Amino acid sequence: MGHKRSLENTNGHVDGHEEVVLVDQQPSSKKMKTSKKSNESIQLDDTNTDEMSIKNELIENGGENVEIVPRTRRDMIQLPYDQKLKFVSVIAQPMAGKKLAKKIFKLLRKASKQSRKEQLRIGLKEVQLRIRKGERGIIVFAGDVTPIEIMCHLPAVCEDKDIPYIYVPFRTDISSAIGVRRPALMVLIKKHDNYQELYDECEQKIRELMTEFMKTI
Repeated sequence: MGHKRSLENTNGHVDGHEEVVLVDQQPSSKKMKTSKKSNESIQLDDTNTDEMSIKNELIENGGENVEIVPRTRRDMIQLPYDQKLKFVSVIAQPMAGKKLAKKIFKLLRKASKQSRKEQLRIGLKEVQLRIRKGERGIIVFAGDVTPIEIMCHLPAVCEDKDIPYIYVPFRTDISSAIGVRRPALMVLIKKHDNYQELYDECEQKIRELMTEFMKTI
């Protein structure tokens, strides 16, 4: 397992087996975050970079196995997809793989562009209401919802009504794809002729994952 990047060491020494990379050690030719020393910890300013540029710099310096430790919600959003999966609920299954998630986010963007009001049902109350009224589509759940009890009954409802559903890691993954600021717990995507082919492809993959998941329970 890769080492974790520590932000709590102020003297540049290595504690145990942890790698410590201070921001002021980075080449000046790159735009990096500046550090402010306060007491015995280092805090990062949000200036001219993001978490991924720091990761790339670590890799260039031989830290291929370094695991980035997110400190803020923004850091978590910028994590690679496989690392996002470490922060989801244990019941968030079936979870979309990276390739399928990319297609789902593309589908969400297309549906939002077509008509966010008509083609998408966003949020717990709206999705529950529309399901109750008989609307159908693909439902995408966020895997980082807490407390999970507020929505853990919905997958069973989807199974009873034969509605395909899938999880993606974060609420912000959904909101970013549909172009809203507020994190979305879930979204229902309705069919439309303008993205029918992509919709059908996603639905088929999701149903396959649901079938495999049902075999494990």
